[in-house]
Amino acid sequence: MNGYFGDVAALARKDLLLELRSRDTVPAMLLFVVASLVVFHFALPTDATDRATEGLLWIGIVFTALLGLTRAFVAEREGSVMDGLVLATFDRSAIWLAKSLSVLAFLGLAEAVALPAYALFFRPIGWELVAAVVLADIGIAVVGTLLSAMAVVSRARELILPLLFLPLGIPVIVGGVGATVADEPGRYLAFLALYDLVFAILSWASFEYVVAE
Repeated sequence: MNGYFGDVAALARKDLLLELRSRDTVPAMLLFVVASLVVFHFALPTDATDRATEGLLWIGIVFTALLGLTRAFVAEREGSVMDGLVLATFDRSAIWLAKSLSVLAFLGLAEAVALPAYALFFRPIGWELVAAVVLADIGIAVVGTLLSAMAVVSRARELILPLLFLPLGIPVIVGGVGATVADEPGRYLAFLALYDLVFAILSWASFEYVVAE
């Protein structure tokens, strides 16, 4: 087990160092989410409801995540690294877990800027929104990483990934909006936690078969 998590740590470190050197993904995500909030700020009427502003925030988060997921496995595919990782002796699910952690870190950086911007443009944020964003990020990372690995082998990955990811992202939006506008946010937070657990198990168990094909 220590060897497994050592492999995960090494792979995640590789992804983070690669992004630190290339700066291809995170700056684009930051620019996109901030630009989206600016556009929403000027497009919405001043008397817009909390539900409307929350919904637009979650749309921005999901599409920002999609931007990062589109490039999640590009470096491995373009450098023919993926074939070497698949043929390596460690458990292939370690690739999924490491990449999910990297995607989660990138999302966290983007939202560390997005949430203060949302508070500036619309209304103050509460603990419910922060908790919902954290749980949603986990779900987006675990599901999106699996789908990104499936889509990267196609030349039309920019088209295929949204078609696969967006239907599975709808529960994240429902749970996130519900947790921040409902009188009982705990139900929606529990729903997001269950979503994370179920899809994490499914993604972990199926990743080996996805990359093998």
